[in-house]
Amino acid sequence: MQSELPKVLHPLCGKPLIRHVVDSLRKAAVDPIVVVVGYKGDEVINTLGESVIYAWQHEQLGTGHAVMQAEPCFKDFDGYIIVACGDVPLVRPETFKRLAQEISEPVCGAVVATMILDNPTGYGRIVYENGVFSRIVEEKDAAPYEKSIKEVNSGTYIFDSKLLFDGLKGIDTNNAQREYYLPDVLKFIIKKGFSVKTFLLEDPIEGRGVNTREELNALEEYVSKKNGDKFYE
Repeated sequence: MQSELPKVLHPLCGKPLIRHVVDSLRKAAVDPIVVVVGYKGDEVINTLGESVIYAWQHEQLGTGHAVMQAEPCFKDFDGYIIVACGDVPLVRPETFKRLAQEISEPVCGAVVATMILDNPTGYGRIVYENGVFSRIVEEKDAAPYEKSIKEVNSGTYIFDSKLLFDGLKGIDTNNAQREYYLPDVLKFIIKKGFSVKTFLLEDPIEGRGVNTREELNALEEYVSKKNGDKFYE
């Protein structure tokens, strides 16, 4: 982002990216909300205040590692956990609610929100076998045929809490980025005999993340054209 400001605190329509995410989760009646903070985490805490619970990730070792840090906050929790990205600001409350509906079906251990992109570069690809979800392959680990897949991971999930944290204990960093990948938990869930479902976002803009100023400007332009500030009311 070419800025000293933490990425999730960059404003979109006058409100920090992370605030959009937290507000949508709250409108979807998600409680408690745990925010994993790392680089300049104190600034994020000062922005969100006491409205959420915080977990610290002192080393950035991947998405799976980030969720590991939140486990103590869910010590006595037995239910479903939504995982959302602080830099993906346009996921609607209705989408979070829909994920909760999808996972409530028998023997479902997780649901992944996906999107179809004309240019999927940089996103994890959704791989099916015989029409059934098989795995998510990250860009750097993907074979040529997998890179041609246009359905990708939005980074938004819902998990059975026990399966999530049990699965995190078994993942490793044996991949191109030497990180703990959260999608590796999905393999564990399937091995345990549970299904993993996908939920395709109708509009891929909803799952778009922000990594550059250009991407932030594109989302700002999209929101302004669509509904103006009412998009977030």
